[in-house]
Amino acid sequence: MFANSQMMGMDTGFPDVCLTPSPAGPVPIPYPNIAMGPTAIPNVPTVLYGGTPAHNMATSIPMTNGDNAGVATGVASGTVMGPSRHVTAAFTVILKGAPATRLTSVSLQNSTNCPGCRIVPSQVKVLLLAP
Repeated sequence: MFANSQMMGMDTGFPDVCLTPSPAGPVPIPYPNIAMGPTAIPNVPTVLYGGTPAHNMATSIPMTNGDNAGVATGVASGTVMGPSRHVTAAFTVILKGAPATRLTSVSLQNSTNCPGCRIVPSQVKVLLLAP
């Protein structure tokens, strides 16, 4: 799978169940959740893929989108537009002390409210062929 970097990439998750205000009170509604790879911090500035810093499991995306209307917070996390982080990676490829993440790496989005996955590649040159 293609390695993740700051160049691009997008994680999506569903369902991000958030409480949404209504006249009858808060209603739980599932929303899609989107995390953009170029906003991720901290990255690995000493390893460049296509001229952009690489991502590892220590890299997180501080803000996600898609659940913006659920302002009464997420059912599981108690947050809206919370951070995203990867929970799987290429565990035999270590970058700056942590496993490198790649396309199809599973993520937790909006803190812990929504499972997701990297579905849009960051770049299409560097492959991580690790188990």
